[in-house]
Amino acid sequence: MTNRLNAKKNGTARGRIDPWLLTATMILGGFGLIMVLSASGIMAERVYGDKYFFFKRQLMFTGVGLAAMFCCMQIPRRVLYSMTYIWVGIAIVLLSMCISPLGVSVNGASRWINLGPVNLQPLEYAKVALVLYLAYFFARKQDMVRTFSVGFLPPFLVTGFLCGLLLLQPDFGGAVVMSGLLFFMCLVGGTRFSYLFISLIFAGGAGWLLISSSPYRFKRWTAFLDPFASAQNEGYQLVQSLYAFGSGKIFGTGIGAGQRKLFFLPEAHNDFIMAVVGEELGFVGMSLFFIAIGLFLIRAFRVTLKVEDLQDRFTAFGVTCILALGMILNLAVVLGTVPPKGVAMPFISYGGSSLTVSFICAGILLNLSRRVKA
Repeated sequence: MTNRLNAKKNGTARGRIDPWLLTATMILGGFGLIMVLSASGIMAERVYGDKYFFFKRQLMFTGVGLAAMFCCMQIPRRVLYSMTYIWVGIAIVLLSMCISPLGVSVNGASRWINLGPVNLQPLEYAKVALVLYLAYFFARKQDMVRTFSVGFLPPFLVTGFLCGLLLLQPDFGGAVVMSGLLFFMCLVGGTRFSYLFISLIFAGGAGWLLISSSPYRFKRWTAFLDPFASAQNEGYQLVQSLYAFGSGKIFGTGIGAGQRKLFFLPEAHNDFIMAVVGEELGFVGMSLFFIAIGLFLIRAFRVTLKVEDLQDRFTAFGVTCILALGMILNLAVVLGTVPPKGVAMPFISYGGSSLTVSFICAGILLNLSRRVKA
């Protein structure tokens, strides 16, 4: 009895993982593999002479992601929490490497680090590090969380520093996502709403200043407002995405039979892969996909609400927000309801960093689900 109580106190107690959450995770991962295979074949054959090039790499990334998920499921949560500042330090180092000579520049932005056969995108791992820090902070500062000096400044300064490194790459979209994570964590953490409201006003002003002072960002903004006015330039990708959804109709054209991926929609297997899903699977297929997303998020938020430890609750909420924000923003971009930014669809878009972090988040949730009372 004493050993069991000690195990529970130290975070090593083991219950049963949430089978529905695990099932939803595997469904999304498997669906992502199918859609990457369908969306990338034409591009891969032209560029690399192997139509399975991207699929084979995504399959490898899936294996790495599943291994990472299994590790996160098994690691004692107290070990994970005890390294909070180490995770933040690693995130700062990796983001700094992007703007050093070690960074890989693509289309004028240095957002990756070359690791031989693959590129690492530190932003994805920085999201998890930030969530673990904010969960640790709010769980331990509840008695002072409504003060300005303790409840507001530290989390905003840490997040602001990470966002500053992202803007130097530059990665405006990544900074927006990190700021969104901070806002929602502060909202549930207990920060005074007046502080959050004022910070939203300043953030909105700073965001508009960054957009209006940068020609390429301003062109993206105007293209978002009326993509068909610049259908052959800045609005091209969004217009092709909308055409893809329109072509899908009720039942879609069938997996593999989509037309937009035939060099009409650039990088169809990356951020705009949901346009291919909409074209090939139609309204019915998209609805089934939403059901899978809904099942995952419902079970994830169930973990958030059912765990008793405060840091467990904040951690579960934060990693769920990482995935939920990614899903919502990606769909909003491909449907033209927010300005275009590089946000991958968790579990679905091609890319090792995004996929691995999606599985890491799922692994943390599955680990915490063992502590949910039936």
